[in-house]
Amino acid sequence: MAQARQIMIVGNGPVDEGAAPLIDAADLVIRFNGSRNFGAAGRKTDIIAVCNTGRPGAQMLADPEWRDSEAVRRTTEIWSVRDPEKFADMKPQLAITHPELDDFCDDYTDGFATFATANGKQHRIIHRDVHEGLDSALRALDAEPYVVPSSGMVVIQALLSDPAHAEDTIILAGFGHSGWDGHPFEAERRLVDQYMSSGRVLRLQPIFVSSLSQGA
Repeated sequence: MAQARQIMIVGNGPVDEGAAPLIDAADLVIRFNGSRNFGAAGRKTDIIAVCNTGRPGAQMLADPEWRDSEAVRRTTEIWSVRDPEKFADMKPQLAITHPELDDFCDDYTDGFATFATANGKQHRIIHRDVHEGLDSALRALDAEPYVVPSSGMVVIQALLSDPAHAEDTIILAGFGHSGWDGHPFEAERRLVDQYMSSGRVLRLQPIFVSSLSQGA
């Protein structure tokens, strides 16, 4: 049996003072896209999960500052959170319901895979089954109408649904559950609370940070 690990999933929101060394002490640290709070939220980076479709994907691949950033240099894996087949299937319906998102499903997965290989990193596509299972969980919580779940929630769901991580502790930092209105942030907050109640997920909150730093 694999040894249980501590996995930090670090969103791009603010983190509490004193969190950085605790994040860096985790066995595995996952960050997102531009890793905007890199430094304040620690420096250890094992995985960067990227939005591999639409403008964010295009902008990251075209941006030398992203490609040469310390977070990207440190990471050993790049995860594409959007399964290209899933988003190809979504495109015709989105053209009807959200015509303003005409480039939302444009796929840059191959670009991230090529970049990863060229820089000695692994590349993973999070399978559409994770996205669809997450959609079901959000619908059960009466999620408000939305386009897609957030990248952070997709990664949380990917870990929770993977038997290889069944014994691991998943800790969230930098998650404010706010941002683009195409994500169902309130329902995602309720789902995370549900996962916390089950004991599988924790939040790195001020009290938790304080107790950990004191060795409690």
